[in-house]
Amino acid sequence: MATSAKLRPYSCDICKSSFTSNAALKRHAGIHTGEKPYSCEVCGSAFSRTDSLKIHMRTHTGEKPYSCKICKSNFSQYSSLKLHTRTHTGEKPYSCKCCASAFAEKSKLKIHMRTHTGEKPYSCNVCGSAFSNNCILKRHMHVHSGEKPFSCQVCRSDFSSSSDLKRHARTHTREKSYSCKLCGSTFSENFKLKQHMRTHTGEKPYSCGMCGSTFSHSSSLKKHMRTHSGEKPYSCEVCGSSFSQKSSLKVHIRKHTGEKPFSCEVCGLAFSGNSSLKIHMSAHWSASLFL
Repeated sequence: MATSAKLRPYSCDICKSSFTSNAALKRHAGIHTGEKPYSCEVCGSAFSRTDSLKIHMRTHTGEKPYSCKICKSNFSQYSSLKLHTRTHTGEKPYSCKCCASAFAEKSKLKIHMRTHTGEKPYSCNVCGSAFSNNCILKRHMHVHSGEKPFSCQVCRSDFSSSSDLKRHARTHTREKSYSCKLCGSTFSENFKLKQHMRTHTGEKPYSCGMCGSTFSHSSSLKKHMRTHSGEKPYSCEVCGSSFSQKSSLKVHIRKHTGEKPFSCEVCGLAFSGNSSLKIHMSAHWSASLFL
């Protein structure tokens, strides 16, 4: 402690942070006072430190002095280069204490933690829906505005977010760039690979607050919650019957259409649902025991 005090003899009276020079302490003090004496002559933005103003000016000049030695991408800040480098090295120094997830950025870990805590600090001022991060809220706002600024160059379909467009584009290219290292299965999206990995790890990070049941997917938890709430949001337009799951409605609709897509390979009988086929197959299996 004595050695540290000698190396950093200037201390902040408010938060006790210590610094090597009085000038550094003065710069730090601006965090507490809110003072921002350095202004941008182009847009008027104000900053507490000259180095922050210098970095900001690059948004106007387009200067990107930091280059990646691997792919030659350029960045306006050293911190941005440092984060980018991890896309090449695969380094993920920020780990979740609740599950095995790891992240290259501290901010991504902070957002991820909300999947465990349930925190949703970003609210829609139109409908009141809440979200775990600001970018999801921004995408959601397109639902109200109807704005779809991202267009597919192949089929001209329009989307409210670039990520939705990117996912859609894979329906044309059939690209599946995310591979499971354990079984070789491939996926078009990283989140689908993450979900798949839980079939190997057995991880079930989503818990029911009412009965304690755990699930590997948030969607499975959402479906399960309807067993408690009694909610049945999927209704048949023909007879008005309602169901808690979309798949149950799909099977029910076949009673009206007569569609029977599941066929028995033994006797050829067809069924509207896979579960009915499985029950039927057990009859063949039972009969074969007595042959």
